[in-house]
Amino acid sequence: MLPFGIQPWHILAIIVVAFLIFGATKLPEMGRSLGKTITQFRKGTKEAAKGFKEELQKNGETPAAPAQTAFPDPTQSPQPAGNFCIQCGTPNLPEARFCASCGTKLPEKIA
Repeated sequence: MLPFGIQPWHILAIIVVAFLIFGATKLPEMGRSLGKTITQFRKGTKEAAKGFKEELQKNGETPAAPAQTAFPDPTQSPQPAGNFCIQCGTPNLPEARFCASCGTKLPEKIA
């Protein structure tokens, strides 16, 4: 299934209707125009993000740090002993069998 619940036959029906309305000669031209529009939109959003970052730096603020990865950096100080999820790294209660965040089964402790 495609996004938004669109089925393959929906796409086929849209193509047939577009063909009937615009004709075979206009469809390639319209596709080219749509492609150029999408490219310009992406370029504009990149420029806007760049301008936003420059304004933040000009005001002495720093942009938000990127999200932390699921795997901690081994060069950092060791994390306190606990029951951490092997999938997402979330700390859990020592007696937990499943991760409270993602539901992954936690490894059993060998005593």
